[in-house]
Amino acid sequence: MNENIVNITVLVTGANRGLGRKIAEEFVARGAKVYAGARRPESVDVEGVIPVQLDITDPDSVRRAAEVAADATVLVNNAGISTRAGLLTGSIADIRAEMDTHYFGTLNVIREFAPVLERNGGGAILNVLSVLSWMHPATSGAYAAAKAAAWALTDAVRDELGPRGIDVTALHVGYMDTDMVSYIPAEQKTDPELVARRAVDGVLSGAVEVLADDLAQHAKAALSQVR
Repeated sequence: MNENIVNITVLVTGANRGLGRKIAEEFVARGAKVYAGARRPESVDVEGVIPVQLDITDPDSVRRAAEVAADATVLVNNAGISTRAGLLTGSIADIRAEMDTHYFGTLNVIREFAPVLERNGGGAILNVLSVLSWMHPATSGAYAAAKAAAWALTDAVRDELGPRGIDVTALHVGYMDTDMVSYIPAEQKTDPELVARRAVDGVLSGAVEVLADDLAQHAKAALSQVR
């Protein structure tokens, strides 16, 4: 994006906690107008944002959010879940919930907001992905499958939206110090504030991809290795 940050209006999904909260704070700190989407907008307590009710798995909710944030020029698809369901033994409901959120939910939001961004002169989309887009451990099979689908979605819509003046950035990150991976030892996790800063830098520079930590960089490099 070649805009001045003060002219940028951002909608962040899942902005009430974790990385979404940090990304919202980072954009606010840089002078952007920020809509903070959450299923329960009363749970958003980030200073300087506009809370918006948004359940990305509910098309009506997404449509209403697009009407509220009609001046958006940047969309951050951050909302997600982790059921830790395995593909063979996990609940089908959990597996479906992962795909409904990370793939279909993200697609819902992109389809609704792409025309908004285009009407506002173009802009950018940031999709929060994971090293598990590429690494697929059985212990997180549902999450990994959904994030792999979201990675494919990201690449495909980038080609569709580029001619419409909309950049699409993929953010890949390993374990962050958030509630979602509270079971992981602290020394193995990255500060989400650092990830947010790198993510926003990537969006503003028009980067195709942001590898936010060492694990993401190593995982991407390993893709070229023959197994």
